[in-house]
Amino acid sequence: MSTSDVSYAVAVVSGCGLKRASNEDAFGISAEHGVYVVCDGMGGAAAGEVASALAVDVVVRLLSSRSAAESVAVPLDDVVQEAIRAANEIIHSRAQRDPELLGMGTTLVGLVTEGRRVVVFNVGDSRCYRMRNSSLVQISQDHSLVEEQVRSGAITHAEALRSPHRNVITRALGTESSVEPDLFELKAEAGDLFLLCSDGLTNELPDPLIESMLAADLSLNELCTRLVDAANRAGGRDNITCLLVRAES
Repeated sequence: MSTSDVSYAVAVVSGCGLKRASNEDAFGISAEHGVYVVCDGMGGAAAGEVASALAVDVVVRLLSSRSAAESVAVPLDDVVQEAIRAANEIIHSRAQRDPELLGMGTTLVGLVTEGRRVVVFNVGDSRCYRMRNSSLVQISQDHSLVEEQVRSGAITHAEALRSPHRNVITRALGTESSVEPDLFELKAEAGDLFLLCSDGLTNELPDPLIESMLAADLSLNELCTRLVDAANRAGGRDNITCLLVRAES
């Protein structure tokens, strides 16, 4: 395989689903800087929309504003963590100042690319998957009660899918004064397909179905549309966001 850098193509579809009146998901793309983010807000009234929009704005802006000199001098992992800390502080401070926004928060999943280098980051249960050679693997780890129970051996994956606590998340941006993201570093190969999505997709569609749908020879936009449509047919009980990034030679 060539050692030259890959390029990246992107598409995204986001919708309310069938049960929600508004969309508290948000997404941000800076293809020029290799930054892609999906957030799923939570909170009363419009607070979830505020939290997710703030998170996307801050993280995309800070990750896109690095100069060439900063790219060399400051490790990418540090820049990502600082952007997430800044977003958390802004959301938390805004909620403290406005009683109508108190308690708002948002999940966050994203990736940033530097050539073949890919850094995935997440807080909460929005997910990043990688499809390579027709095989789908979850890269991010959910910060949720049931996933922590699965990892500790307290319950099985099958029990987690039926658990009444499956929507309880253990980390979110803005709900506390500080937050710790998870970061994962990968090396992209031409043909790799990265899926960033909110739980409105993964709560409706099992991973094997997502894998089979992503294997179809369709454009990225068509793949996103088909995934969102399938989640709606399966119930559409939440907002649904599907963002695809493909590494191309």
